Amino acid sequence: MDIVIKILNEIWLVTVQMSPYLLFGFLMAGILSVLISKDHVRRHLGGRGWLGSFKAALVGVPMPICSCGVIPLAASLRKHGASRGATASFLASTPQTGVDSLMITYALLGWVFAVFRAVVAFISGIICGAAVTAFSPKEEANSVNCEDECCQPSEQHVIQRMLQYGFITLPRDIARPLIAGIFISGIISGLIPDNFFTDYLGDSPWAMFFMLVIGIPIYVCSSASVPIALAFIKAGISPGAALVFLITGPATNAATLTTLWQIIGKKQLVVFLVTLSLCALAAGWLMNLCSPTLGVYDQICHDVKHVGVWELICAFVLIATLLKGAIPFRK
Repeated sequence: MDIVIKILNEIWLVTVQMSPYLLFGFLMAGILSVLISKDHVRRHLGGRGWLGSFKAALVGVPMPICSCGVIPLAASLRKHGASRGATASFLASTPQTGVDSLMITYALLGWVFAVFRAVVAFISGIICGAAVTAFSPKEEANSVNCEDECCQPSEQHVIQRMLQYGFITLPRDIARPLIAGIFISGIISGLIPDNFFTDYLGDSPWAMFFMLVIGIPIYVCSSASVPIALAFIKAGISPGAALVFLITGPATNAATLTTLWQIIGKKQLVVFLVTLSLCALAAGWLMNLCSPTLGVYDQICHDVKHVGVWELICAFVLIATLLKGAIPFRK
């Protein structure tokens, strides 16, 4: 019984800690959905080479699209003239981050983790795109006008579109995996004692390979991966190993890899996976190297000592938002 209470307590503490930041992230995501719309992405990512990969990564980092949502968009990008490299860059950078997941990262893991995560998503996107381009045949420039239904201007007011996406559409896309991630975080924290992995893995390079093996095949969205990473850190996994999970978990899964096979080719898929894995390991090594200097452990959320009225309000609003997104409404 004590274990159940501890698990529920951990779930509640994580929810309370991240709720104000996630709600703000939802609002910013709604704003970005209007400023950087999907049809805008389709129209401007047709370039080949380094520039195409750069633009794809630059656009992909802030876009609040999860691993499953990025798949049809990447396929559409390719259909509308994006090169293999730009498509791979977009698929590498976009699911790793998003304004909502960066806010959760800041809330639970601190500003260093948030900055590292955004920078790594951007750089790894460029590198993956450039690597795929280097192993791809030359492609003719293909400028295609977007004529899909989704590219037509919406009749909704701008503010309505922002709120619709930020607090209805986006929560509907990520609510279930995010709720699952919060529960998994609570279960890990409740069942595995603090610093359990310290003697076995800790700062060992094997810890990063361990998280790489976990992160590549499973599906976890960028927001849901953060509380899970927090639980692993509490259990003794190094910040660098947790960063490896934050990179590979959202960016790779069976569905993404299958889609990449179809839209950019088998050889390019292998290049993409190897390159992203190397980027993740390099980023994890750098994080562990910088952690003592930057005070990463001091910034990580351990326990919420005081829950104010504002945090309670945000927590209940977040719970209501996620439940509305997770439970389909039928007329």
